[in-house]
Amino acid sequence: MIWIIVILLLFIFQAATILISEYKRPAKTVAWLSILFIFPIIGFVMYYFIAREYSRRKKVHGHGTSGQSRHTQVKISSEELMGKDSFLPEDLRLRDWLRRVPDAPITPNNQVKVLTNADTTYEHMLQEIAKARSHIHFEFYTIRDDAVGLKFQEALIRKAKEGVTVRVIYDGMGSHTLTQSYIDTLKQAGIAVHPFLKPLISFFDKRLNYRNHRKIIVVDGLVGFVGGINIGIEYVGGNPKLGFWRDTHLMIHGDAVNELQRTFLTDWLFVSGEKLTAEAQLYPVHKEMNPSLVQVISSGPDTRWDAIQEMYFAGLITAKNRIWVTTPYFIPDPSIIMALKSAAISGVDVRIILPYKGDSRIVQYASRSYLQELLQAGVRFYLYRKGFIHAKIILIDELMATVGTANMDMRSFFSNFELNAVMFDEEIIQRLERDFVMDLEECTEVKLEEFVMRSKMEKRKEAIAHLLSPLF
Repeated sequence: MIWIIVILLLFIFQAATILISEYKRPAKTVAWLSILFIFPIIGFVMYYFIAREYSRRKKVHGHGTSGQSRHTQVKISSEELMGKDSFLPEDLRLRDWLRRVPDAPITPNNQVKVLTNADTTYEHMLQEIAKARSHIHFEFYTIRDDAVGLKFQEALIRKAKEGVTVRVIYDGMGSHTLTQSYIDTLKQAGIAVHPFLKPLISFFDKRLNYRNHRKIIVVDGLVGFVGGINIGIEYVGGNPKLGFWRDTHLMIHGDAVNELQRTFLTDWLFVSGEKLTAEAQLYPVHKEMNPSLVQVISSGPDTRWDAIQEMYFAGLITAKNRIWVTTPYFIPDPSIIMALKSAAISGVDVRIILPYKGDSRIVQYASRSYLQELLQAGVRFYLYRKGFIHAKIILIDELMATVGTANMDMRSFFSNFELNAVMFDEEIIQRLERDFVMDLEECTEVKLEEFVMRSKMEKRKEAIAHLLSPLF
């Protein structure tokens, strides 16, 4: 009898710990309590080592944006916004919200090139790397030791031998297959390389669930890249299972590069302990480009704001004509679900492109578990069939677009370190709109009357995946 009481008290203690720790995330709480119920001891051990709140970890307080001081160029750029409000969204609530995002100034002096798919993106990246004279900052969630990875390795080594300072960050989980010989070869050439939390260290430091999902290249502080594309052969169609890989990246010249630089340097301080302060080299003055406004927004579990999730939400609730979304992973939190439903019910054209064939079966089931509720509200879903679509794009009316690393899922919103660029230029928005329309031609629309007829087995799989989806 006493053993039953001890076991019951232990279970209550474990459940109470999860409830107290995760009270801000009800969906996540339910997911972990379900795991605890099925695996009473193992579930709590998993929670302790994987899901503890990152922002409460002492070491991480040095990782926030305060890690790098605000540089002079951004202050000047913010002042230059006077008189350029006509380029910002007309909705005053959205305009005011965007202006108040911490450490994310709206910069006016930019030239942005939309890069569709990896072939084009890699070509431009390698061209800019070849031009480097001062430094190359290279940060990716995934770097592969394959034909593509070797091409970038050679390019970085070549520049290091020319005297260019090269710094590389890779995520320990996203690049878990990266070989030590690849890393050693970079280091032997004088390149500084650091992982963002190795898997084993992350496990024992209780941060395994938190990943640096950013993709950044900054060359000489003058040109930067950000978007959905990592370094690997699958991005050029080399994965036989997924085939053609559809993605979107950005190449930016101008003041917004300062924000990509600042984000990299904040991550560099965290992984290396080195604080770089050579302002003139790191933040050079940019020549006048054009009045294109760009706002770079970073988010992560170390910040008080869930800035990218809140930016998505702010855009969704202010849309008047259209919301067009492309995302490979769709696991929205309740606020995003309500915003999408409200927009569709009020007559906004809400369209979302998802992969027909995903790279994770359980995530795909989780994504589809959200469809019926939204289809009933009038949201239209399209499944991309040409291959795998990995682009992360949102178009709000004809006034705002965002491209970056964040998916429309809870992992990107609350667990990962992410980075998005928000743009207001008419030409950029029209270019992304053309890409979206072209992608629709490779899709089949999900019809509500057909979707509700899926098998009971499919619905059961979706229900289980839905329950656990806040953890993906």
